[in-house]
Amino acid sequence: MAERRIPTREEVQAYLHERRNWGRWGQDDQVGAINLITPAKRVKAASLVRTGRSVSLSRDFPKMPAPGNTFPADHWMKIVPRGTGGFSADYVGIYYHGIASTHLDALCHTWDDHGMWNGRNPAKEITFDGATFGSVDHWSTGLITRGVLLDVPKYRGEPYVTMDKPVHGWELEDIARAQGVTIEPGDALVVCSGRDALQADYPDQYYGVPFGTRNPERPGLHASCLPFLRDHDIAVLVWDMMDLMPNGYDLPWSVHGAIFAYGIALLDNALLQPLAAVCAEEGRYEFMLTIAPLKVVGGTGSPANPIALF
Repeated sequence: MAERRIPTREEVQAYLHERRNWGRWGQDDQVGAINLITPAKRVKAASLVRTGRSVSLSRDFPKMPAPGNTFPADHWMKIVPRGTGGFSADYVGIYYHGIASTHLDALCHTWDDHGMWNGRNPAKEITFDGATFGSVDHWSTGLITRGVLLDVPKYRGEPYVTMDKPVHGWELEDIARAQGVTIEPGDALVVCSGRDALQADYPDQYYGVPFGTRNPERPGLHASCLPFLRDHDIAVLVWDMMDLMPNGYDLPWSVHGAIFAYGIALLDNALLQPLAAVCAEEGRYEFMLTIAPLKVVGGTGSPANPIALF
């Protein structure tokens, strides 16, 4: 049973430093908690497919300027005549980190003063030509596992998570129990916080609060969720709202610290309202989840179109 109190700064630092997974799969490991997704785990995930119903968890390619989309993606078209016919082609380019694009964070994406995943030095491993350790191409065979959705708005009876009521670790335990699901090692934990309902109420802002480049604010998951991720050996965290910001601890990372501390893959800015609706209709909150990142050698992550299959 998770302790129901706000952890101190020292306790959060302990979550990130004393409970980390460094060396668990070898000092040179570049796969992290994805090691928990074994062939047997993938077979078990495939057994969850019963109706063949599929749901995309991806937002639209963010090429239109909007609040929170500081660097809109490029999409250029080319139309070429060929005799009595022709063909069309296009170019796409994207800065996908941030809060507009659905994307996967690789193990080289974040670090703190203790270092990157497995204790590597970012000054040596991160170059202008790409990352030399923990890059996304090490996940090129795909992240295919059991997904479990925890629906925070449904549990609370409220439309969305707010700044004054972030998601805590003990609440995730409560929701899993209420939904009748057991979190298992190697799972993809999918946390729906109602981002799109919040956005609909505040269309001129992002996440419902002003988003500035210097002092960003957004509701989401509190640092108290870190022990939940570690205790349950989560392999992938999928979320529509991310870390509560500011995190209240004057730390560079709170829940995003699960990348370098635990080796967890993060799937940011997922579109989860449709998935929550399908889970309610199907009467179950577990499914097979597939995330196939682009094979970018040295990449810090990848745009992605996650697919939930029921």
